[in-house]
Amino acid sequence: MDGRAVVNRLAHLWRTSLQVRTVTISLLLTGAAILITGVYMSLSISNDLYQSKLDQALRDSSRATTSAQTTLNASDVSTGDSGKNLLASALTMVQASTSSRLIAAYRVPGQDAAVPAPPDRYSPGLNTVISPQLRKEVQNGGTKQFYQSVALPGSGGSSDPGIVVGTQLTFPSYGHYELYIGYNLADAESTLSFVQGTLALAGLALILLIGAITWVIVRFVVQPIRVAAETSERLASGDLAVRIPERGEDVFASLARSFNGMADSLQSQITQLATLSQLQQRFVSDVSHELRTPLTTIRLAGDVIYDQRETFPPATERTAELLHTQIDRFDRLLSDLLEISRYDAGSVALEAEPTNLVRLADESVDEMRTLADKNGSVLRLDAPGGYFDVGMDPRRIRRVVRNLLGNAIEHGEGKPVIVTVDSNESAVALSVRDFGLGMSQQEVSHVFDRFWRADPSRKRTIGGTGLGLAISLEDVTLHSGWLQVWSSPGLGSCFRLTLPRVAGREITSSPLPLPPLDADANARGAEREAQA
Repeated sequence: MDGRAVVNRLAHLWRTSLQVRTVTISLLLTGAAILITGVYMSLSISNDLYQSKLDQALRDSSRATTSAQTTLNASDVSTGDSGKNLLASALTMVQASTSSRLIAAYRVPGQDAAVPAPPDRYSPGLNTVISPQLRKEVQNGGTKQFYQSVALPGSGGSSDPGIVVGTQLTFPSYGHYELYIGYNLADAESTLSFVQGTLALAGLALILLIGAITWVIVRFVVQPIRVAAETSERLASGDLAVRIPERGEDVFASLARSFNGMADSLQSQITQLATLSQLQQRFVSDVSHELRTPLTTIRLAGDVIYDQRETFPPATERTAELLHTQIDRFDRLLSDLLEISRYDAGSVALEAEPTNLVRLADESVDEMRTLADKNGSVLRLDAPGGYFDVGMDPRRIRRVVRNLLGNAIEHGEGKPVIVTVDSNESAVALSVRDFGLGMSQQEVSHVFDRFWRADPSRKRTIGGTGLGLAISLEDVTLHSGWLQVWSSPGLGSCFRLTLPRVAGREITSSPLPLPPLDADANARGAEREAQA
């Protein structure tokens, strides 16, 4: 698994898991708090330990210097080897009075060189760590103590932290000497390292313990939420009987009771609505069926009257024609109501068979040509593609095409109506383009609603029922296809039917554009006319 996949997986886990986010944030905040506290404690312990060692070194050096100076003041040696012995005795007294074996003594520069003073003496390694600045302060400081933190040579070429304390000794007859005592702080450093290591292990253990505790606590909190989410998904998917288990009397039990109460209410209302919907569907279906029998009788009687209309007076003849027309419209309305009720009841079955959409469109155009001529419109079929069989229910698709053609002729204002068929690798499509009044976007949003009309005052020339486009949308949806519309006031409308080439396969794109390619050109022409 590459780094990008790991990062994506972690990012997905961070986005989707409340438990992971809570534990991670808790660990980060706890770790930051422990780190700050540990650093503060480590610095405090280090400073206190160093200060205590420094105070101890200053007291020890002061005591050793005082003892040595007392010894020197009691002596009465002036020259020669006795001076050397006196310096040795003083350093021996210093070593006896202090815990350190790192001692150095230098004669203060600038004194009378004619007096043969004892030579400088120092422990190996100490003379290399005493800085010129410290020596200058001791030389000019008299009996005051001065100190400096240094790195003392250790075993194996390593170095140990240490402190060098310097002051002056006064030798009778020989003048002043610089006295330096070194104190090794390796033990203090070991103690500090042990304390810091203990703090680090304790902090790490505390972080892990807090992380585990947070994980357990959040799990107790998240688990009821997860159960509620899963229950909500099952409820949304239609399992109305699912409920959240109610345990205890805490806030989650209150949530479960509230949720279950809401689910009960929803189940009751949905059941009520479903019952009402079934009653409505049954009512429409029963009424349609019951009306079919008297309508058949009325149609037979109406046909007899219509066939003899020429023998009637003009007023009665016109009445016979109106009766015949309205009986036809009533028959179509009943047929559409029955079809809609079948869709509502979910009892529609697709009777698919291989069908050529171009041939089907050509037959539909021929059937509607008489109506088009009557309205002054010219029907034109343009088929650059789609010359192959596609699995579809030809009766339903023919009904869709006839409905689209009828609407285009009725609203086309006597202008040409263009039917286009084309195909691509995933779909075959048919569009019906008219150049009539067009519709606004608000009207387009309602165009597939049942019994909706864009202009209720407009006279219908083909006796539509107001259910044609709603049934057409159901027919196309049954084929897993698309039925889409584009329209613009003054520029006409274009309805596009798209079906999959293979039944059940997803349509990736339609082979026909929507809006149509001529929409922009027409819009520019209308704009020029408005400006003129």
